[in-house]
Amino acid sequence: MSDSTRAPSGVSHVKAPSRDQVSDNRPVEALVSDILKNIRERGDAAVREYSEKFDKSTLDVFEVTESEREAALRELAPQTRQDTEFAIANVRRFAEAQLGTILPLEIETLPGVHLGHRVIPIERVGCYVPGGRYPLLSAPIMTIVPAKVAGVDEVIACLPPNAHQAMIAGCHLSGADRIFKIGGAQAIAALAFGTESVPAVNKIVGPGNAFVNEAKRQVFGPVGIDQLAGPSEIFVVADRTGDAEMIATDLLAQAEHDVRTRVGLITTDRALAEATLREVERQLTTLSTASVAGAAWRDYGEIVVCRDEATMILYSDYIAAEHLQVHTADPQAMARKLRNYGSLFIGQLASVVYSDKCIGTNHTLPTMGAGRYTGGLWVGAYVKIATHQWIDERGVTAVAPPAARQSASETLEGHRRAAQLRLDRMQA
Repeated sequence: MSDSTRAPSGVSHVKAPSRDQVSDNRPVEALVSDILKNIRERGDAAVREYSEKFDKSTLDVFEVTESEREAALRELAPQTRQDTEFAIANVRRFAEAQLGTILPLEIETLPGVHLGHRVIPIERVGCYVPGGRYPLLSAPIMTIVPAKVAGVDEVIACLPPNAHQAMIAGCHLSGADRIFKIGGAQAIAALAFGTESVPAVNKIVGPGNAFVNEAKRQVFGPVGIDQLAGPSEIFVVADRTGDAEMIATDLLAQAEHDVRTRVGLITTDRALAEATLREVERQLTTLSTASVAGAAWRDYGEIVVCRDEATMILYSDYIAAEHLQVHTADPQAMARKLRNYGSLFIGQLASVVYSDKCIGTNHTLPTMGAGRYTGGLWVGAYVKIATHQWIDERGVTAVAPPAARQSASETLEGHRRAAQLRLDRMQA
């Protein structure tokens, strides 16, 4: 068994990252702790103060009204609305298919012993929709649509007050029951604890900046969260059949998300590695978002040459990239050998951008190595698999004696009595 927590040997860098994504989080942690405490104690008044301080917003009413929703829809360009609805339909279609694989269970494991589980939608979910550098119209689709497919009773969306109007339209079209103009850690606090305006939710999903991430971490427990998301990541696994221009284009497409995006190529072919390095530098000279993508490439870009295919697979599983593209002679065969990733893009035609926007799979994915133990956001994140059991007299006869004996061995007399009582009454 390989150890995916350590980098394998047999790897050399054509380009190594110059910075580590790990940073001192203590200042963020302290500030977020204060925000959560104040909002928990003072509700809307504290939300209003933080919104004014961080977002320069002076809203008296946080909730988006029906007339504001309609205005946002009217402002949406017809083609943009059509594309948004195309994405919503694809995400819904895939989520419905996924939900169809999550089945209730009833089984008789022993005569008279009946066990099972139910698939129960979460009652109320909060979806955080980031504002960010760009109006990411796909963001509300990825969190809200699967929640509605899962049967969540009430979906509450929060987005920064300065978010583009199209984002409100996206929340509306995706099916949000209520929409609030609250951003950052204050939105997470309002969703977690509830205020005079915002109802408390059972689970919070959706990506955000470092403050949103830290707030989700601190409120976890009384409320659920989907995951702790770091900066975006894309890696490409390629052999000598890889196309340097295509690989460079896909790496830079993801790099323009954020200056801390982690991008890389893992290959067995040094010529491809060197050609990709030249191609990235060439494309950066004409890319309109080069100020962001170039910084990400400079600080976190990586090109690795592996001695053989086995080492390439080991290194890919060690990275556990959020997005992993497979550009090899037989991409399907290679895909079956990979196990650690957020989402897999098999073959040169499957670009990350299609999933980011509209293909139907969810783009809210694990980062920072979390792909070693979890997948991304999906319809199953909005339901609970809750077990149940019932037994008749035959079942009591089968399970009571060993349960009583085990309880006695553990010196738990109350347990032994509870196990024995029904058996004694039956025998009497």
